Amino acid sequence: MEEQEFLRQIREHQGIIHKVTGLYAADPEEKKDLIQEILLQTWKSRNSFIGQSKFSTWLYRISLNTVFTAKRKKKLVDYVEEIPDEEVVLHPAIEKENALSLQKAIRMLHESDRAIISLHLDGYTNPEIVELIGISQNNVAVRIHRIKLRLSKLLIPEKNG
Repeated sequence: MEEQEFLRQIREHQGIIHKVTGLYAADPEEKKDLIQEILLQTWKSRNSFIGQSKFSTWLYRISLNTVFTAKRKKKLVDYVEEIPDEEVVLHPAIEKENALSLQKAIRMLHESDRAIISLHLDGYTNPEIVELIGISQNNVAVRIHRIKLRLSKLLIPEKNG
């Protein structure tokens, strides 16, 4: 891919990078570090993009892999209650007032579940999620169902008696 076209695609799809880092970074400095690492890994891998999938799918895969690798290297997974000031748009259909609550609930999920539900909310099909995450299609369907149940419990607490 030509350098200018590559940079244009990155600018066009930079929301993916911000979304992924927003779901996995505990603080603004960590988010900046992850963004830089994702951009570096994307630049290094640019010649591997051959157009068999959408650029956004390819970028999502690199972003997730980079975040997971960084987390493994640090052996640190912070589940924080605070949401960064920067707003992460999870899905255009989600009302703004509910977006922060949903983001907070998603951040409470296991990191692989965060990736699956984020992709699902972005409109990726189960086969596309299979390609990105590397689990069976049946497993994706089951996990999406379980994640939705978990999020429902987190977002709509049960009333006492």
